[in-house]
Amino acid sequence: MRQATRPAAKIVSLNTHDVQKAYRRWAPFYDQTFGKIVEAGVQQTVERANSFTGRLLEVGVGTGLALPHYASHLQVTGIDLSADMLAKARTRVAEHGVTNVEALLEMDATHMGFADASFDIATAMYVMTVVPDPAAVMHEMARVVKPGGTVLVASHFSTQGLTGVIERGLARQASRLGWRPEFPIDAVLVSEKLRLVSLRPIKPFGFFSLLEFRRQA
Repeated sequence: MRQATRPAAKIVSLNTHDVQKAYRRWAPFYDQTFGKIVEAGVQQTVERANSFTGRLLEVGVGTGLALPHYASHLQVTGIDLSADMLAKARTRVAEHGVTNVEALLEMDATHMGFADASFDIATAMYVMTVVPDPAAVMHEMARVVKPGGTVLVASHFSTQGLTGVIERGLARQASRLGWRPEFPIDAVLVSEKLRLVSLRPIKPFGFFSLLEFRRQA
């Protein structure tokens, strides 16, 4: 696929406080609710990540659903804005005896505290509809991934028809929900350093998509 860089799309505004407040509410039962919906897509994304080697950054690691499934040849760092979700992730790592997680850090994905080209792979699963500034996150992932490296983004994107009407209706509640029900794909096609090489539907029902980008030299 050709490089697809477009101006940042207009999206519903969220702020850091909205997100932290929402996920403080969600954290105790996230795994039993939304976690069940995204479980299959997480496994598909991790399976693709496992085909690569080196250091991996998971942006928006949440409660750590993916952490036990990364292959042992990957060295994993996870970041999240929610301390409550990170506490769940640390518990999961301990309970599953995961040994290839280097760090789980409370960090703003729009201003990462990593040097340029620190990672071979970056994943962002079901996080782009949550972060206050998706374009900034894409630019930061492009910065911290090595040239030739891979960025994997799993997300829901805006649809047409009846589901599109529902999404637009729910969009008015975005700040309360802590995520954007209506989210155009153009919002992540913003970095000239990232070339989109693959876009495919992932489970369940193809409601979500997996985008694979290659970091340009």
